[in-house]
Amino acid sequence: MSLTLDFVSTIRAERSGLIDQLSDVDGLTAWTRTHAADLGDFAVTEELRQETVRLRQAVRALFARAVTPEPPSRADASTLPGFEESLALVNATALAAPTAPQLRWNGEPALVIAPAMETDPGTRLRARLATAAVEFLAGPERALLRTCQAPRCVLYFLKEHPRQEWCSTACGNRARAARHYKERRKI
Repeated sequence: MSLTLDFVSTIRAERSGLIDQLSDVDGLTAWTRTHAADLGDFAVTEELRQETVRLRQAVRALFARAVTPEPPSRADASTLPGFEESLALVNATALAAPTAPQLRWNGEPALVIAPAMETDPGTRLRARLATAAVEFLAGPERALLRTCQAPRCVLYFLKEHPRQEWCSTACGNRARAARHYKERRKI
């Protein structure tokens, strides 16, 4: 899965309701260690968590726009910021920590992207997330972006097959079971 899909999927649904992996400092710390370990081990503050959640909501708003005319994720469609505000936040955040291509030569030449200037890890984290979102939404995968329509699911996914309607087999099974139950109730 892409970093951007992982980021927007930090909100998911379970039987108990919506789960937000970034609901506290410990959650963001754990998520960062898993998805951006190369930034090093740094202290996540409540302010950084709030800014990261605000960025996630902006990216989710852009995802909601990208899947139109399909409906957006039911997780937070009514609480997403406006499109223009979201676009401005994502672009400004991506600019916050400029990067530059660098050549590394460890036996073979390799292209790496490095910070163009020294910034704190929190700024680099948010800039990386925003840049990944920009690249995803401007790239060819955006055309494959869909909202899972299974009951209780709130995830976005990439449609890998022409007949794919759900993010996972489990969601497909849940949707078919719900449809079967609904049809049986009519009888």
